[in-house]
Amino acid sequence: MDSLYFLFATLIFVAVVLLVEGAYLAWNSTKGPEAERLTRRVRVMSAAHSGKAVSITKKRVLSSSPLLLKLLSAMPHVAALDRLLLQSGKEWSVAKFLAISLGCAAAAIAVGTWFAFPMLIQLVVAALVALLPLQLVARARSKRIHRIEVQLPDALDLMSRALRAGHAFPTALKMVGDEMKDPLAGEFAIAFDEVNFGVSMPDALMNLANRVPSTDLRYFVIAVLIQRDTGGNLSELLDSIGTIIRDRIKLLGQIRVLSAEGKMSAWVLSLLPFGAAAMIQLTNPKFLEVLYTDPAGQKMIMVALFMMFMGVLAMRKIIKIRV
Repeated sequence: MDSLYFLFATLIFVAVVLLVEGAYLAWNSTKGPEAERLTRRVRVMSAAHSGKAVSITKKRVLSSSPLLLKLLSAMPHVAALDRLLLQSGKEWSVAKFLAISLGCAAAAIAVGTWFAFPMLIQLVVAALVALLPLQLVARARSKRIHRIEVQLPDALDLMSRALRAGHAFPTALKMVGDEMKDPLAGEFAIAFDEVNFGVSMPDALMNLANRVPSTDLRYFVIAVLIQRDTGGNLSELLDSIGTIIRDRIKLLGQIRVLSAEGKMSAWVLSLLPFGAAAMIQLTNPKFLEVLYTDPAGQKMIMVALFMMFMGVLAMRKIIKIRV
């Protein structure tokens, strides 16, 4: 009896372990990191590139709805917006991005109606809130490009060692795609796949430069293209570019530390009036009512917003130093 009980318990344990492992393998094959990486590579390879860049797959779908797809295709600068979404690394379509922007604007109008703000103020605030998703995408794009630039010197060192070991340049691209981490690994893997599918090396490198608008990466692409025409030691060239990029990143870090105080001052000075106005509106709504309802007060608000906007642009230009 005891032996049958232990045998039955052992079989149940093995069955549960196999069930858990099967569920994990099924999830990993569809939603795991490797599956997401392959999906992201396919999405990136299907992006619409500017100029005469060669693509081996179809263009990205702007919307799943045929009617919205037709409307978005007729809109100007849709390809630039789609390329911005692609470069940010977010899996958003143009239709989803526009829906989020309109939703933010509608929420802002609803809040303004709840607090009984004038219609002009509601429209201005709604327009500003509708730009928040664009700012989020631009910030994500900037962070992604920065991560690529930080990874690029190590990738160039890996390619240089691969060339010294006797590997061909496409194989060095593949090694970067296999050994490095995303987002740089995915971009180099796409370039290798394009070459593997028959795209010429110059076109594949130009596609890489179009997908990643990084100055350092474009230096690498231009240097490789020139070396293919003129000849020379490519491994030493990659070492030199890697050293220059590391020095540039180090100098840029020092500049960011020195300009951090100016950035914080810009944020505080920009948000302080809105925070103070919100607190006054919540505690004593009638105190600012004249400013909203009187025509002179509305003109003062418009002038103040314009001056604040110009001040933010001036401070941004001062603290943003190109290296």
